[in-house]
Amino acid sequence: MTNHVEVPLADGPHIILEDLPKPCLDKYCGWLMRNVLLTLTIVGVILGSVFGGLLRMLPPLDSDLIMLISFPGDILMRMLKMLILPLVISSLISGLAGLDAKSSGRMGTRAMLYYMSTTVVAAILGVILVISIHPGNPKLKKGPSVVSKNEDVSSLDAFLDLIRNLFPENLVQACFQQIQTISTKVSVPPVVVRKENISQIVHTNGTVLNATVTEVNVGPSTVTQKRLEFKPGMNVLGLIGFFIAFGISMGKMGEQAKPMADFFNILNEIIMKLVSMIMWYSPFGIASLICGKIAAIKDLEMVARQLGMYMVTVIVGLVIHGAMVLPLIFFVITRKNPFIFYAGIFQAWLTALGTASSAGTLPVTFRCLEENLKIDKRVTRFVLPIGATINMDGTALYEAVAAIFIAQMNSINLDGGQIATVSLTATLASVGAASIPSAGLVTMLLILTAVGLPTQDISLLIAVDWLLDRMRTSINVVGDSFGAGIVHYLSLKELEVIDARAEGRELDPTSLKLQALGNHQGPLEGSIGSGYTVLPCEEELPEKVDAASQYSERDEEELASDEEEGEEKKEGD
Repeated sequence: MTNHVEVPLADGPHIILEDLPKPCLDKYCGWLMRNVLLTLTIVGVILGSVFGGLLRMLPPLDSDLIMLISFPGDILMRMLKMLILPLVISSLISGLAGLDAKSSGRMGTRAMLYYMSTTVVAAILGVILVISIHPGNPKLKKGPSVVSKNEDVSSLDAFLDLIRNLFPENLVQACFQQIQTISTKVSVPPVVVRKENISQIVHTNGTVLNATVTEVNVGPSTVTQKRLEFKPGMNVLGLIGFFIAFGISMGKMGEQAKPMADFFNILNEIIMKLVSMIMWYSPFGIASLICGKIAAIKDLEMVARQLGMYMVTVIVGLVIHGAMVLPLIFFVITRKNPFIFYAGIFQAWLTALGTASSAGTLPVTFRCLEENLKIDKRVTRFVLPIGATINMDGTALYEAVAAIFIAQMNSINLDGGQIATVSLTATLASVGAASIPSAGLVTMLLILTAVGLPTQDISLLIAVDWLLDRMRTSINVVGDSFGAGIVHYLSLKELEVIDARAEGRELDPTSLKLQALGNHQGPLEGSIGSGYTVLPCEEELPEKVDAASQYSERDEEELASDEEEGEEKKEGD
């Protein structure tokens, strides 16, 4: 854009000159200054990777030194996790309290359809890629694994645990524990069976029988017993289930529950201010996490040689899903540019890449969607906590690839039914995966057991899980964000009806045309992305055009009269 400068002349009117456009460097510097936090986060990722690689050139580092390198990152993870519980509670209740039961039901249905469909697509994409690339090589398995075979893991038990956690028996306990079915093998005493061998027949004269008695041990010496145990970890699913019901019930109470709704709205705003404060520390913490992880790898060359094609398969699948599938779904539904949306959530993507936790990234995701992209808070507060818990596109793709990779490594050919089982089980297992680092390795047991694959081979994948976990978590966060954008676009009319009802005005369906997610005129000044605009309907446009034309005609008349006066003065002189 050019800037206009007025230059006054000594004996005449002002002359308007146009200066040269600003150099491109000034534009980039201005963008960096307006997005300081994002710039610092990118620098943190780069510096963490560079310093981690430089540390690998030194002699093997002591474990205490690696712990000190990762310590700032550990503090960042603790601060983010500290905010998860109050953020989930306040966001769900405040979001649902502003919706009626019908709108929240429709919004939840749209979110669940999106989550399940994208997760299924991700699992199928992973299966197609791993069969096409075939990264599994039996030579990778040089000998028997030193890890003992895991206990039997039942898919039914995992599904029932999911339902049990959805209905916690103690709400306070659900804040730090969740229930899990444990299968253990216990020793049992042998069952003794007495067998008598009779060698003589009893006579009536009292002859004594000759008999021998032998004892035989029958039955196994160990049996599998199942019991329910509480394991450490927040039961996010149970908390979400309870507070969804709480928020819907509070919304039905209307004005009577307004003080409570105001309380949770204020609590949510306080938490988001704390998030903004923590985010200025995040570049340093993310650099620390990445540097520590890279420096802790023992033999990078051997890992790359053995599992290189496996890593390539997973990464290619994640890139296709995150850069093509999700943006395509977003474009088909909203007809808007998905890459503008991508720019708005870039900060959340980088945070997920560093922390490897979609729950830990949740505060940043809220901030990006609400401040950068201007998505309605009632949508983000309802959709994002659910998405961070059950929407795991990257995890589903990773688990499908890993399961078939293990089969290929053991020279096990899977038929069509088993491949379909892998896809379905990967989808369900990803839903049950906790939104914490490396949760995919735990749920991997379900898939391997479902198709009869050796579970002990999971130990081979641990060496590269630190990198793949970060990448699949970032795709999980991207999927949650696109889901919130799509649900917001589909729910705009309902939100407008709720707003009109709250303001006590009648809503004319033809009075507004809602355009979501950018008829963007470009990113807003000082932020990435853009918001939503409410445009006048076509019937109103002629009135506005007529008004504008009246102003322009009046201006032309004034200018003409001024010119005539100027000419008369010149003639008089």
